Amino acid sequence: MLGTTPGFLRAIGEARLITPLRSEGGHRRYSRYQLRIAARARELVDQGTPIEAACRIVILEDQLEEAQRINAEYRRAAGEATDGPAPGA
Repeated sequence: MLGTTPGFLRAIGEARLITPLRSEGGHRRYSRYQLRIAARARELVDQGTPIEAACRIVILEDQLEEAQRINAEYRRAAGEATDGPAPGA
């Protein structure tokens, strides 16, 4: 699916970027989210970024995305709080 080798997936697993589940037969099973993360790491490695650095970049990008999502939620909540009824109404 990703055009990558099992060795690459093992390497990013060892770097703790993703942790696959295991089937009863011991095969690695990846979620769609993990495959998306692996694809981003592969993209960075293909551009010449060392695998350890690529994994760190992907982690930081993911953390930034989550922080931005939380910030947007707080802003929405703050906007709703200030949009309440007018004073003295």
